Amino acid sequence: MTERLEQAVQIARTLSPEMPDDIAHMVLAYASHDKAVYQLTSEEEADLIEAEAEIERGEIATDAEVEAVFSTYRL
Repeated sequence: MTERLEQAVQIARTLSPEMPDDIAHMVLAYASHDKAVYQLTSEEEADLIEAEAEIERGEIATDAEVEAVFSTYRL
């Protein structure tokens, strides 16, 4: 296992109980070359459609807003 993968596993161990299962599902699907890595729920699909509409209307985050969010998650 690579250092980066070990780091990801360590982080997954600190997450809420359902998150590691979701991560495991995605990793296993990716590793087995499953084409359907993740199936959106109807709510997630609606959120995605709304997000795409926001982008078309120009309602996007500024560079400073994006940086503020990313800076809280950097390792």
